[in-house]
Amino acid sequence: MTPLDGTIVLDAAAMRAAEQAAIAAGESVESLMQRAGRAVGDAVHRLAGAHAVLVVCGPGNNGGDGYLAAARLRALGRTVRVAAAAAPRGAAAIAAREAWGGAVEPLAAAKPAPVLVDSLYGTGLRRPLAADEAASLARLVAGAALAIAVDLPSGVASDDGALLGQVPRYHVTLALGAAKPAHLLQPAAARCGGVRVLPLGIALSGDTRALPPPRLAAPPVDSHKFSRGMVALIKGRMAGAGELAARAAMRAGAGYVSLLGATIPQAPHALVRRSIERDDPLVDARIGALVIGPGLGRDDHARDLLERALASDRALLIDGDALHLVTPERLRARGGTIVLTPHAGEFHALFGETQGSKLAAACTAAERAGAVVVYKGPDTVIAAPGGRALLAGEASSWLSTAGSGDVLAGAIAARLAAGGDPLDAAAAGVWLHAAAARRLGAGFIADDLAEALAPALAAAIRETRA
Repeated sequence: MTPLDGTIVLDAAAMRAAEQAAIAAGESVESLMQRAGRAVGDAVHRLAGAHAVLVVCGPGNNGGDGYLAAARLRALGRTVRVAAAAAPRGAAAIAAREAWGGAVEPLAAAKPAPVLVDSLYGTGLRRPLAADEAASLARLVAGAALAIAVDLPSGVASDDGALLGQVPRYHVTLALGAAKPAHLLQPAAARCGGVRVLPLGIALSGDTRALPPPRLAAPPVDSHKFSRGMVALIKGRMAGAGELAARAAMRAGAGYVSLLGATIPQAPHALVRRSIERDDPLVDARIGALVIGPGLGRDDHARDLLERALASDRALLIDGDALHLVTPERLRARGGTIVLTPHAGEFHALFGETQGSKLAAACTAAERAGAVVVYKGPDTVIAAPGGRALLAGEASSWLSTAGSGDVLAGAIAARLAAGGDPLDAAAAGVWLHAAAARRLGAGFIADDLAEALAPALAAAIRETRA
């Protein structure tokens, strides 16, 4: 079993294409199903302790995987039962049922077991479960001490993470071959529990991956404050938002942080304050990342500040109010390195209402704006022009606090100022932000979050060295 970090993520069509390519190269549907069933059986055997197992099977290939998993568990000496919603359809699923060879209980009559394995429906499902199926599955999951979904919890849409009906919560999901968007997109991701990938030995390719831990290093011995990265932030009407972003940038590794247009006595002494009205600090070639938007406001003065930022040739991070004052066309025409960090409301203000999944919307937006888009929320999608994308797993729900987005902007800016690929910088900032929240636990505020970036950064550096 493989954790999700950094693994490829495939939608239903891409997964089918990979399977078809394997079949064209000499595999068969039956051999792929046998491989999947064995992998599921072995994984359940490791997870289930000494407890009895109930495998519930659907009529399609996901059900076929379940029959073969049950046969594998029986061969390993397990006490295992099988229940089915309907007779198998298709030659491979029928052969899998015959390989099981044991009794098959009607789903509606099946009694719960300590370990429940849901192999009813998997990738490609587009309709809700029948009412009797959904009720039986919910009853069996509720009666299990450990509920395991095969590939996906039955009743979720693989590509956009939508719930097609009432879907119970599982403890573990065993993704077959590759992770699917629903393993990381809400609300489905919250139903999956811990997700582990079971490799099936087929070739996979694609531009979307689960967010990996960043590979970060301590500054070289000959570093100085500007070589570590200089971040400049333009203050808006709500000065505290800019200060939060500045604190975050300092704690996330920037060597020099300047707040432009601010006089905030309580800010750290290490924060450089400069006027933006009396001179032009944006021409400073040492600026590695320029941030505008946190607490900016949406009046004419805010528009003027945004135009000055857009006229600069610095790598630019746009957040908050500034996302309401610009268009994708203006951003694409500006060119250069741009990172956008919208939440859902800001995303729709900038790009309009979108169709399809959050992943598809972010990728389309990145192409339209010519920018890296960090589409924030309970799930976060990071997309770059050209199709590369990263999906971040579930983060702390305590991040739903005022100012946490400002902290994220500062964290990303610090990594952006250090140089390198802007998608990687955005990914590192998102990862550090979530890691800082995990360290704090419950009840934190954004000020705490900014401070917690430093130990999160130190831990990431230690992991990179290991």
